[in-house]
Amino acid sequence: MSFWSSPVGKILLPCRRSLVLGLWMSFFTAILSVVPILYMISVFDRVMSTRSEVTLVSLFSMVAALYIFWVALEWLRDRLFTRLALRIDWDISPAIFDASFRRQMGRQGVNIHQLMGDMATLRNFVTGAPLLTLLDVPFALIFILIGAVFHPYLAWFALAAVAILSVLAYLNYRITTPILKASNDAKADAARLADENIRHGEPAYAMGMQPALRARWYDRHRESLQLQVNAHEATGMMGSLTEFLQKMLVPAKMGLAAWLAIEGLITAGMVMAASFLIMRAVGPLSSLISNWGQLVAAKQSLDRVNGLMVDWEEQQDLMPLPPPSQGLSVEGLSVKPPGGRASLVQNLNFTVAPGEAVAIIGPSASGKTSLSKTLLGVWKPSDGSVRLSGVEISEWNHDELGPHVGYVPQQVEFFNATVAENIARLGPVDSEKVVEAAKMAGIHESLLRLPNGYDTPLGERGFPLSGGQRQRVGIARAFYGQPKFIVLDEPNSALDDLGEQILMRAIQLLKSRGSCFVVTTHRPRLVGVVDRIVMINDGKQVAYGNTKDILDTLNQQRLESERQRKERAAALKVVGGEGTS
Repeated sequence: MSFWSSPVGKILLPCRRSLVLGLWMSFFTAILSVVPILYMISVFDRVMSTRSEVTLVSLFSMVAALYIFWVALEWLRDRLFTRLALRIDWDISPAIFDASFRRQMGRQGVNIHQLMGDMATLRNFVTGAPLLTLLDVPFALIFILIGAVFHPYLAWFALAAVAILSVLAYLNYRITTPILKASNDAKADAARLADENIRHGEPAYAMGMQPALRARWYDRHRESLQLQVNAHEATGMMGSLTEFLQKMLVPAKMGLAAWLAIEGLITAGMVMAASFLIMRAVGPLSSLISNWGQLVAAKQSLDRVNGLMVDWEEQQDLMPLPPPSQGLSVEGLSVKPPGGRASLVQNLNFTVAPGEAVAIIGPSASGKTSLSKTLLGVWKPSDGSVRLSGVEISEWNHDELGPHVGYVPQQVEFFNATVAENIARLGPVDSEKVVEAAKMAGIHESLLRLPNGYDTPLGERGFPLSGGQRQRVGIARAFYGQPKFIVLDEPNSALDDLGEQILMRAIQLLKSRGSCFVVTTHRPRLVGVVDRIVMINDGKQVAYGNTKDILDTLNQQRLESERQRKERAAALKVVGGEGTS
């Protein structure tokens, strides 16, 4: 795949004129690099021999003017690439954030810190020496051609030096690239592990897990350090060899130029000029090898960003759809966790019409939470379908679907924002809708008693809410804007009896307004507000029907089980009595 057909290349395609302009600037900069060579030849071969002060002043004035133009051109080129680097960051960073967010939902272990670091690496690459070196490499041919004008031997010498350095660059690529990649990946993994340990710091600190966490992190950190040492040694070895050849080029080129002058093949002025020409011809390759680590890092960053952006491209290609107006349909649904092999849910079939609520009940670890994530489109079905308003929900653009969906997870978390902003889902705060959602969740009066009311900050560094408050604010966030499809995963686990009654009234209210609900619960009271029940056990659907019929069947099974238990107890008592007698 070519660069321009990659996701990053497609984003940068509108900037191709700026890149071409930068290439032309590099070409003229390379041409202007001939100015000191011509000045040197003129001074030694004309001014010194004729002793003409006028010629010297004229040459100096001309060179000064060209140097001003040269510096201005380089300044403009630097500004161009700085603007281009900002354009890259502005256009790609939001896409990286979105793609990282979606991939994290698929449990694919995205390191957002590394990816944002990749953007900094690409930005620095565009504005730094490596890119300018790459642009200068093709123009080294100009100096080889000028050397050929002086004498063919100079051109052949420059070509030989370029060939040797090219071989070194290739060997450097083959030897150091995999080592540098392993080192960079290990360093990123160690940083990710440290960040993960700190984010789960409270329970670890309370239960004395800090030494174990430190040992796990330090093992990875030590491995990354060893790989960095290996990478440094490998690049140092190639760098030392390159430095030796570069140093040898100085006496070799001077010796060759002096011999040509002794033989009368070039002038004395050309001796210094020839030395400068050869260094300009081989300089870009030498600089390329010196900056090889940055080139490898930029290439790895580009590959990671391109790999991530594939998901973003798929989302961009989705056609906008109207808001959901129909219910939910689940057909033959089976679910495997991202990266897993075993199905957590198998062959589920049920529907939820607008204004209806369906409860998912079953023992712990029966697959209810996995089902909830799949119904919301966070996970994709391994088989079957989940359709909302006739559309496969996992294929829907969640940026446009999200405002019409409500969700309360088992573990309610908040962002570093105010209470009102969290309830409003970090969008523009509509105070009337925020208060209405808080009242439906029965948390309005409690929020008014917070230090700053609805403006109280939440999140990791915010006000610590109680378990019941957290769940009610999570319910208010789910109810904000009266979405058409709402999934509640154990929404009453931290609620008292009054909280359950308020939640049931809110569900009834939203049902009357056309919302459809899927509720997972262990507690029987909430079942009374649903229209149908799906009972699952070990990931399989064992019952589905009207709430009354399912509850009657469960009661009969409970009574039968109780009767059998009593009969067994009576039989054991009889047997025990006979044994005693």
